[in-house]
Amino acid sequence: MDIPYIVIDQLTPDQQQVWKTYFGDADRPRYIEEGIWRRTQEKATAEQSGWTAADDARRRIIHYRYRYGLVPTTAAPAIGLTDLYLYHSATAPADEIDAHHDALWDSLAGGGWKEAPGGFLWTRRDLKCRITEHDVHPQDTAAGRNLPVGYRSLDVQIASVSYAPPPAVRQLPWNVLSTGIRCKDRPGTPTRVPDLSVLADLLPFQVEIGCGTSVEAGIPPLHRLHEIYRVTDRQGHEPREHRFTLSPTADTLLHEVLTEPEEKIAEFVEMFRACFLAEPTPAMWALKELKDAGHLVGPVITNNFDVLAARAGLDECFMRRYDQAVPDVEWVDGAKALLVVGLHADRRKVQARASARGMQVVYLDPEGFWREGQFTPYPLEGPQDGDLVCRATAAEALPALVNLLKQHAG
Repeated sequence: MDIPYIVIDQLTPDQQQVWKTYFGDADRPRYIEEGIWRRTQEKATAEQSGWTAADDARRRIIHYRYRYGLVPTTAAPAIGLTDLYLYHSATAPADEIDAHHDALWDSLAGGGWKEAPGGFLWTRRDLKCRITEHDVHPQDTAAGRNLPVGYRSLDVQIASVSYAPPPAVRQLPWNVLSTGIRCKDRPGTPTRVPDLSVLADLLPFQVEIGCGTSVEAGIPPLHRLHEIYRVTDRQGHEPREHRFTLSPTADTLLHEVLTEPEEKIAEFVEMFRACFLAEPTPAMWALKELKDAGHLVGPVITNNFDVLAARAGLDECFMRRYDQAVPDVEWVDGAKALLVVGLHADRRKVQARASARGMQVVYLDPEGFWREGQFTPYPLEGPQDGDLVCRATAAEALPALVNLLKQHAG
């Protein structure tokens, strides 16, 4: 496994400009891709975690952080993965951790890793793997968490050899864990509307977008990341049916990385590659027209890391952050509504804060997705009493809104 790992080879001049404008010299480090999942077995997660009693306290933490950069080649520059960091922490009954330990050693041997003196570090070309076992995890001690008797933890760090994660990076998933599990919103009874014509009487408005607009641009939905990192067992068609991967003996992620790192890292960079190659959609250009006409005000409040809003010429207020559970929102005085496009849950409390400001919240979402020719319902979690919901795609509804408001303007 060679680092840099080439993600997109021989950029065209236009692609080089996209990198320079929206990644290399951007307002936030878009050349960093980062994700965290913490899955815990407890009463509140019983349906997906398999919790049945107090002795069920398995835990799985995944944290990845990748850095991308321009890499010179004999022809045009390429985009390469220049730093890789993957952290996996498993906490489970001792017999499961023992089996996990043995499976890791088998995977290291099968993948051709070389053991360094001391027995805790292995290397394979430009990658290194460090394994640490804990009878009691020091993070649990620091946080005052008491796990059932007989539970142990095993931590694995896989990184590029030249990358040493700073303390703040190593601590980040544990800070996220300390915030507790997210309590899902209970939807109220919103009013269904056939289109977005209601916004003609609610001008100007602000907008928040989720991954629905990304999917329309050909970017894989977020559950693709769940597949890659084995966050859930992916059994069943509906997301609510997917059970957490918690038992180390059923967790294949590390085996895949250690035995065939080139193949697995090709999956790890899928999302970044898709985001870079995607182009702004008709829905994004419609938002730009609404902005230019003065109907849409403020930055696009976004949970997306695909940069499509910025590439359509719109300012972004980025919500998908790990340093703040509830990031600040750039509200605009006088805005009468918040249009929420393709966002299933109000994880950053944006819609709740808009309602508290007296803004009308309007949702645009088909409330489902197509899989193998069949439409699977996926109801919105956030709408409350008094909110409005239009069951349509952004590609359909936003250009139609642009045309409607042009007609109203004469």
